[in-house]
Amino acid sequence: MKAFLDRISKISIEKQQYLFRLAVVFCLCWTLLPGILSSVMEAGLVFGQLQELGAAQTGMGGGGYLEPISEDDILDMAEPAEIHELEPESFSRTRPLLYGSYSIKQGDVIGNIAANSGLHQDTLISVNNIRNTRLIQIGQVLHVPNQDGILHTVKQGETLQRIATTYRQDIAAIQLANELFGDKIQPNTALFIPGARLPLVEQQERIGTRFIWPVSGRITSSYGNRRSPFSGIVQFHNGIDIAARHGTPVRAAMAGRVTSAGYDDVWGNTIVITQGNYRTFYAHMSEIHVATGAHVTAGQRVGSVGSTGISTGPHLHVTIYRNGVTVNPRIYLR
Repeated sequence: MKAFLDRISKISIEKQQYLFRLAVVFCLCWTLLPGILSSVMEAGLVFGQLQELGAAQTGMGGGGYLEPISEDDILDMAEPAEIHELEPESFSRTRPLLYGSYSIKQGDVIGNIAANSGLHQDTLISVNNIRNTRLIQIGQVLHVPNQDGILHTVKQGETLQRIATTYRQDIAAIQLANELFGDKIQPNTALFIPGARLPLVEQQERIGTRFIWPVSGRITSSYGNRRSPFSGIVQFHNGIDIAARHGTPVRAAMAGRVTSAGYDDVWGNTIVITQGNYRTFYAHMSEIHVATGAHVTAGQRVGSVGSTGISTGPHLHVTIYRNGVTVNPRIYLR
């Protein structure tokens, strides 16, 4: 021992420090070696099991791994599953109604204006009382609300509960949007119903998708006052005349029920189709292809172009009634 100490004392200070550090490293490795060996063995066991599983699933009836599993595959499997996050509740929560404004520019359509505002087109149509989206004008200023919904005019005797039930909306949401502090509402009040949509038929009417052209051809007589081709007297023409070849298919301009089909001395072969508060009337046909009481779809063939009744030549006369009153078909047909 004395000899060992004598030899140590002869070593330089620098070498003594080096040996000391080497001894410390050796001790640390000796201490950590069991844990490292255990981890390596566990990883090898898992890798082996996954390889066996992959091999088993590549056989007849399997459907899993077609190639051996690599270490990269194992790392990929260890990645956490994709995380999804719900949108904040405030995005769809009802809030007090506020309006902005937008001035219509050339090329604008209601659908695009609504989409750019984060709204459904029903909302802009309703709050701006747009009867036909194809008739909006450049420079026209629209009211743009801060949430989706439609306006409802309160009728005599209506209650807030009844209105909420009709639109399947929550009373509290209606109260919040309109800043109502009770259940009392006055008749003729324009009440905003958050989240509500226009009925499908009304939506089609206002967007202009409810009616289609019943026949292709040239308009020979428009809606309104005209000089009669028979008497020369100025008379009101309650529809439009569309010239077409004899026998050209006539199609229903709108879906509905055939409420009349037959012959008239003036109008010749005629058909009336009814849906809700609308009626479409077709006249001077050579043939009728449907019977009274039948239900038809828009575009379904209902007859053929002719020149029956009092007529100057093959054409189709079309009249549209809304709430029992004639309207210009050219505004509705598309």
